[in-house]
Amino acid sequence: MNLEEARVRVENLTETLDKANYEYYVLNNPTLSDAEFDRLMEELIRLEETFPELRSKNSPTQRVGGDIQDGFKKIQHKRLMLSLGDIFNEDEITDFDRKMREALKKDEVTYVGEVKIDGLGMSLVYENGELQYAVTRGDGEKGDDLTENIKTIRSIPLRVKEKRPFEVRGEVYMPKASFESLNKKQLENGEKLFANARNAAAGSVRQLDPKIVASRGLDAFWYYLVNARELGIHSHEEALEFLDEQGFRTNHERRVLTGKDALIKFAEEYNAKRPTLSYDIDGLVFKVDNLDDYDTIGYTAKVPKWAIAYKFPPEEVTTRLLDIQITIGRTGRVTPNAILEPVRVAGSLVSRATLNNEDFIKDKGLMIGDIVILHKAADVIPEVVAPVISRRDGSEKTYTMPEICPNCGEPLTRVNAIHYCLNKNCPSRKIEGMIHFSSKNAMDIEGMGSSVVEEFFAEGFIKDIPDIYRLGDHAEEIKSIDGWSDKSMNSLLSAIERSKTQSLERLLFGLGIKEVGEKLAKVLAKRYKSLDDLANATELELMTIQDVGPAASSSIVSYFSDPQNLARIEELRSLGLNFLYLGKDTIDVNSYFYGKTIVLTGTLEKYSRDEMTDILEGIGAHCSGSVSKKTNIVIAGPGAGSKLDKAKAFGIEIMDEETALAHLGNLRG
Repeated sequence: MNLEEARVRVENLTETLDKANYEYYVLNNPTLSDAEFDRLMEELIRLEETFPELRSKNSPTQRVGGDIQDGFKKIQHKRLMLSLGDIFNEDEITDFDRKMREALKKDEVTYVGEVKIDGLGMSLVYENGELQYAVTRGDGEKGDDLTENIKTIRSIPLRVKEKRPFEVRGEVYMPKASFESLNKKQLENGEKLFANARNAAAGSVRQLDPKIVASRGLDAFWYYLVNARELGIHSHEEALEFLDEQGFRTNHERRVLTGKDALIKFAEEYNAKRPTLSYDIDGLVFKVDNLDDYDTIGYTAKVPKWAIAYKFPPEEVTTRLLDIQITIGRTGRVTPNAILEPVRVAGSLVSRATLNNEDFIKDKGLMIGDIVILHKAADVIPEVVAPVISRRDGSEKTYTMPEICPNCGEPLTRVNAIHYCLNKNCPSRKIEGMIHFSSKNAMDIEGMGSSVVEEFFAEGFIKDIPDIYRLGDHAEEIKSIDGWSDKSMNSLLSAIERSKTQSLERLLFGLGIKEVGEKLAKVLAKRYKSLDDLANATELELMTIQDVGPAASSSIVSYFSDPQNLARIEELRSLGLNFLYLGKDTIDVNSYFYGKTIVLTGTLEKYSRDEMTDILEGIGAHCSGSVSKKTNIVIAGPGAGSKLDKAKAFGIEIMDEETALAHLGNLRG
């Protein structure tokens, strides 16, 4: 067979296999036997090996998973990938419909009602009839490039009939059957079970080895054609039908609905139907059907106004409260936790729930042994609602908060409603402190998660933060532990070494100084430039800084007065950690924004809101998340909503991004 003959055969095989994938994974109506499919696939593989120039990046052979990846690069979304606002009851459905009618000046509005898949948001971009890349929602502006992993999901078309560029968004999820199968394998292998299908899907699709992704049984539904009007499509339902025609798997549990009564009836129907579906849903989505109405209805800074997510009422179940056990956090805070007879609620198996504090337990009237009502607050956080008093049989026991810390034996101290272990050397506090220090928003030591910290602490490799930087001394011992190898050990040691160069604000946050969160750590780092200068600051001096109140100033001075903390800092210095602020220092007292309180709202084009915040705070401004009478300037982009209205009411200066950049002048160009 010559090259041209091979090219024709490859094209025919590709078309046949793509069609077979669509019929099997999307239509659930296969016309090709498994044996025939495998035979054709093997033929295509042989041809591509013989003629490598004929192998396309979107060939059916590329679905099995390629080489292990080093990581995921970031991709900028062509258009912001916004989230949706939430509503929770019939009154709010009625209010949403009223707002749409008023915005459009219509007596009735037609919507499309869809089920809301509980998975991982994803965007696919196609050009010239081929998949170019797949990217996660991320922060709405940038996401992770998961193209190679997404190709392993066989219901996703790699090639489509439409040659014009388009973008489609949807949700990658794990069907209930795949979730149960995965957890069964985890159990057989003695590995940790996934809490719910959404976590399992998100964790699976982010695996660096596409072959693992391919084995996890993921699927996807697609629900939004981003540039539909550019393709001559003017209704959402028509856009979904277009996606059907292109071979995408859209969810047919949808309906065109007119008026609020139809929306309410749809919500009632699917609240009852929810348990019967083969995948988890956490609500419904209502979208105005006419795409041409979207510009009229508009956007807020974070959400489109023409769509809303209706969240189902929390699912309530009953289970037994087996025990109450306390945990000690890094600050010494004591939290009682309900140990529950495992029960499935809102898609996940729950065996623990926080009980907040001693007063919470007393106010609820909880007793060990009670049958209790459990739900998930906002469908996420397990919460014990109340005991079922009528189910008591006399065997229940009153809970008494311990007076002694179970981990270190020191007395517990109650401050207001909260109990604390004040022993700084308490093992639990040490472990939680090291987990926090290593976390992404602090020193960002990849691979040093909670389970690793707990394991290394139990093995005696680390007892305090500085020991993290001596882990190389235990490399050979660690590599003898199951799950550790030369590669994983070297990767961890490299991450630890990289963390030494982090800027001061990350170190400050990582040290876990009480009252010093991420934002205040940045403020202090910019102000003092070095850890040593901050350590010498007085309470009075700290109080002159915006955002530093009496509690924070007292806590900071107290921290740097403690000999144990100072000894830890000197250890970190000797280990080579950076103690200086590495951000750009462009403070200019003559700047238009210096010393002013600024609120950003709407969509900014040249810089994201986070980037603009860094620029403004870098030149001496203060950025706030809410508008008040103390606000000096509101910088508003397209889609600005209530914050802009409030600024107008207060008579606050308002400017657009272009004007703001002009005031910034040559600071950023």
